[in-house]
Amino acid sequence: MSIYIYKRVILFIFFPFILSGCKEKQSSNDFREFPKKIDVFGITILASEKVKDDKIIHAAKIMAQYLDNDEDGKIDNQAIVNQMTSVNATLIMFETELEAETSNYKIPDHDHIQALWDDETIPSFNKNTNNVRFDASLEEVLHLITHEGYAKVYPNVFGENKDSELGIAMNKARGGVFKTPPSKYSEDAWYSYDDKTCDYGCMVTEYTYWALTSILGAQAYPGRFEEIKYEWKLNSLEKIKKGDPDVFNILNNSKYKLPTRLPDNTYNGFSISLHSKN
Repeated sequence: MSIYIYKRVILFIFFPFILSGCKEKQSSNDFREFPKKIDVFGITILASEKVKDDKIIHAAKIMAQYLDNDEDGKIDNQAIVNQMTSVNATLIMFETELEAETSNYKIPDHDHIQALWDDETIPSFNKNTNNVRFDASLEEVLHLITHEGYAKVYPNVFGENKDSELGIAMNKARGGVFKTPPSKYSEDAWYSYDDKTCDYGCMVTEYTYWALTSILGAQAYPGRFEEIKYEWKLNSLEKIKKGDPDVFNILNNSKYKLPTRLPDNTYNGFSISLHSKN
């Protein structure tokens, strides 16, 4: 198995080796089961021993709130969860990227996986105040939901290609159709993703994340614009409405039952607890 790490979207592609070296001669007994696990609406979160329990529970709460945004304990869009569970969509947490690259945990044998690191998971994140670091769980969990759920259930709208409604909106945001990032974007572009390892589908996934979290208020806290303006300029609801009405209308369409409130470290739908083998 190898992991190709885009700037944020992480795709797992499986071969008979793991990340940093060939494992062909290893027996299956050499691979450890993940010791920590949480299921949220049938979607699995796996974590290594080094990941702090509160970080895993926080990621699970973010997952639950994205999928049950009114926190009544019921899934908002059942078709999305059905699609995700049909392919065993999984969030895997390691302490750091280095641990992921050097571990010998038994990764599920499919490519419907998203990774999240302990050191970038910030339960204390507050969208209304200064933050030392953005809470990456808001991004990585959403990537799993949109890539494995929405893009498959509504391909004409959320499909990660140039012809979907989101793809067409992204082309406007970037100032053209680019299979790879151009050497220089137009000054009028408000989405200027520059990671050349990110393919077109990855770019749509990132665009969806930037737009939705900006609508939900995650990207407008003091100092955040300066951190992200090189890649994303419409970092608030007001800016999205005025500057990118196409994506606002897509993401604000109640038909798709996308979240209308930003998830946080509190979920009231049901109790979330960690299952540990230790």
